[in-house]
Amino acid sequence: MAKVKRMYGCTECGATFPKWAGQCGECGAWNTLVEAVVEGATPSGRTGWAGDKANIKTLAEVSVEEIPRFSTASGELDRVLGGGLVDGSVVLIGGDPGIGKSTILLQTLCNIATRFPALYVTGEESQQQVAMRARRLDLPQDKLKVMTETCIESIIATVRQEKPKVMVIDSIQTIFTEQLQSAPGGVAQVRESAALLVRFAKQSGTAIFLVGHVTKEGALAGPRVLEHMVDTVLYFEGESDGRLRLLRAVKNRFGAVNELGVFGMTDKGLKEVSNPSAIFLTRAQEAVPGSVVMATWEGSRPMLVEVQALVDTSHLGNPRRVTLGLDQNRLAMLLAVLHRHGGIPTYDQDVFLNVVGGVKVLETASDLALMAAVISSLRNRPLQHDLLVFGEIGLSGEIRPVPSGQERLKEAAKHGFKRAIVPKGNAPKEAPPGLQVVAVTRLEQALDALFE
Repeated sequence: MAKVKRMYGCTECGATFPKWAGQCGECGAWNTLVEAVVEGATPSGRTGWAGDKANIKTLAEVSVEEIPRFSTASGELDRVLGGGLVDGSVVLIGGDPGIGKSTILLQTLCNIATRFPALYVTGEESQQQVAMRARRLDLPQDKLKVMTETCIESIIATVRQEKPKVMVIDSIQTIFTEQLQSAPGGVAQVRESAALLVRFAKQSGTAIFLVGHVTKEGALAGPRVLEHMVDTVLYFEGESDGRLRLLRAVKNRFGAVNELGVFGMTDKGLKEVSNPSAIFLTRAQEAVPGSVVMATWEGSRPMLVEVQALVDTSHLGNPRRVTLGLDQNRLAMLLAVLHRHGGIPTYDQDVFLNVVGGVKVLETASDLALMAAVISSLRNRPLQHDLLVFGEIGLSGEIRPVPSGQERLKEAAKHGFKRAIVPKGNAPKEAPPGLQVVAVTRLEQALDALFE
């Protein structure tokens, strides 16, 4: 066995010290020294740089095979993962407390356990609590094995004997390694425990789900290196008291990023929503000012969402610009473009924008829909109930095309929309049946087409 030596490294400059101190002696930063384990020399006496010659190949010589996947029995989760779960992959799931992380993983493992060996390791709950949740959700309970343990060495020793195909660690912040003296949840403990799990997953082929805590800002707690070590990072979004939950992939080594899975929270757990556009388009029966529908692109599919705007006279020196689900800085820029190239000032108006359903739309295709909703509310004139709008607006007032325009129009036609205002670059040679496409190149043309 290699000799284990404890060192303390600075997270700012990387300097190492044999003892902990409040201030780094190299860069002068305070409270940046964290514990780390340094492996000593091997029994053979070889140093790290004197190893055997590495095996080098050209890319053409490397055999490329389709990555084998297996289904999690949830279509939306499979979509976010890139088509299914890969053997030996490590998936990190983060989200606010009570958002549904443990629920969806328990549902997934209970369904997988009917086909393959599976193990649920909980460090936050007892086995009785996990069993009570499974009974409440009416899940199959005969095959799934549950273990309550927080020591990573004990977990790996048990897993080597059980040999599950899928394992869940709930959560990584409760796991500790005996090689470190710091408390569970610390930077060093999270990093070393995750490194041992990733190494075990690659060696054994066991797929591992890690549950990660988040900070009050919504980012994953702990070192950023945790997100670099894993293969896939998923975030749960949505209001804890709302009905919809959005599972978004922000990193995926085996598939596309920015894929979005939509789930509905019920008394029987999370149910997948196969047609999210129908959920987000639950609108008022009559057309109202400040409401318009846009087509956003999430991962590999289009999704129709409603954008609402409220423009009201401001009694403040600096009018308010509030956005929910949209970029606030982009709103300020687009309002300046609207004044300069559209001749419509809003410097004395409060502007509030909201995307219905809690969806976050960060792509530039929302620019034209955002402007349409603002103008509709400002003039107190409702837009057509069957109108779809999307497109990017440049600083010079031009309407720029966006990716996947044909797929967006087909999704709109499928849901019964009759008219669409789109950039000229996205105008199809032949419009979908029943859909009138109005192509525009300038902001002035788009403003004239809104109320035709």
